[in-house]
Amino acid sequence: MDALERRSSPKRPPWSPGTHTPEPKHVALPGVIPLRPLDSRHPRSPQRGLESTPWSVGTDLPAPVHARPLRSLTMSIDTGPSPNGRASDTWHRSWTHLSVDRRSSGYCRVTFDHPPINTITATTVAELAELVALIEHDPALRVLVFDTANPDFYLAHYDTEHDPARTAALGLGPTGMHAWLDFLVRLSRAPVVSIASIRGRARGAGSEFVLACDMRFASRENATLGQFEVATGVIPGGGPMARLSRLMGRGRALEVLLVGDDLDGPRAEQYGYVNRTVADGELDAEVEAIAVRLARFDPEAIARAKSYVDRVTLPHDSEFPPPLVDFFELLGRPAQQAQVARLEALGLNTDSDLERSLGRRVVDSLPDQ
Repeated sequence: MDALERRSSPKRPPWSPGTHTPEPKHVALPGVIPLRPLDSRHPRSPQRGLESTPWSVGTDLPAPVHARPLRSLTMSIDTGPSPNGRASDTWHRSWTHLSVDRRSSGYCRVTFDHPPINTITATTVAELAELVALIEHDPALRVLVFDTANPDFYLAHYDTEHDPARTAALGLGPTGMHAWLDFLVRLSRAPVVSIASIRGRARGAGSEFVLACDMRFASRENATLGQFEVATGVIPGGGPMARLSRLMGRGRALEVLLVGDDLDGPRAEQYGYVNRTVADGELDAEVEAIAVRLARFDPEAIARAKSYVDRVTLPHDSEFPPPLVDFFELLGRPAQQAQVARLEALGLNTDSDLERSLGRRVVDSLPDQ
């Protein structure tokens, strides 16, 4: 985008719950099917066309969850183009669990970097919530790539840091859902293309994250995906039941969710967990080529094409909150707290043999029958 075009491009107005945008008037032309009006929540996306109203979580979530907006979502964010044509300085703020490289006006790369194993914590969720707000307000952005600074761990899983209430109390986002679900849903429906470049292990919430991305490319030799939660006496809280069943069918989704073992890159590709695998030495260049290509395309065309695929493939928002309620309830049981303690004694949340072989070794934490 040249300087003149940037100066003339209108800034996308911020969205807030309840905002009303008047529907545009349409003129019928013979033989022409009119386009649907744009959704007021995402100015580049056609309306979702959902018949039901958004699912209310205010009365059904456990007591620790408070219906208050995230601080990071209520802050004033200046996302207008900067003089160098890349992005405002807000993108380049100091992040804690990730780094951001705005490579061009249309392309941004986000790298997870939270030693020792890239666990997801309440801090990670708050930063991702701020990131998705930047994405939604940036009219120049076309594509976002997520990779890892740790070749052994993409996103290990969620770590409550011995304080589940801290995660529960993160609050609700603009969708009315808990912060983690809100981020995942908004990432999936954002008018830009999100790509997970997977090297290392992505389990639990890490798997939930990559499933929310639009495309997933994985290292053939060095990628591991899985949902191990059922083996620990809880269920996944970030919606993989809704997403996996659509990607790979009921039987394979149940295998992933109930057996709880790891899938390597080739098996993940076979099941439809990822778009495809790429030789480890070629993964970065392959994803970079795709991103650079997409960054040159018209953002309206990308957003509109993506929105129509979203309408027929993404789960309804109402499918996400109930499993998270179950997750908090099951995690609070004494038996599950005892099993978490046993996992920690074996090396959970550290760079250990348990974490490197979690799908196989999670059964070591089960009580004797």
